[in-house]
Amino acid sequence: QVQLVESGGGLVQAGGSLALSCAASGRTVMAWFRRNPGKEREFVAAISWGGGRTYYSDSVKGRFTISRDNKKITMYLQMNSLKPEDTAVYYCAARDSVVVSNTPSDYNYWGQGTQVTVSS
Repeated sequence: QVQLVESGGGLVQAGGSLALSCAASGRTVMAWFRRNPGKEREFVAAISWGGGRTYYSDSVKGRFTISRDNKKITMYLQMNSLKPEDTAVYYCAARDSVVVSNTPSDYNYWGQGTQVTVSS
């Protein structure tokens, strides 16, 4: 059983930056997803168990950076050049596999979600 505790998020103006973190209780493949009311959960970024491989959605590539510190068992999402369309609840996720995935149903564990709001 992996427990995920998120922190970060908040309100920022367009063009600004925010950082999210997710503390996990075990080492596993991890990812960030986001969701707006009435919409499906959307893949944002994922990182391999060792941290050597990262994957991004086209909508955030070049602006967001996913990383992890396996000593602290914590994953991070640095979000730069934020846009109003980045506004969403962001979720940390983990799965019982060494295979990275961008599909929400492949993930076994989820954080509680943290709100990110980007004003125009």
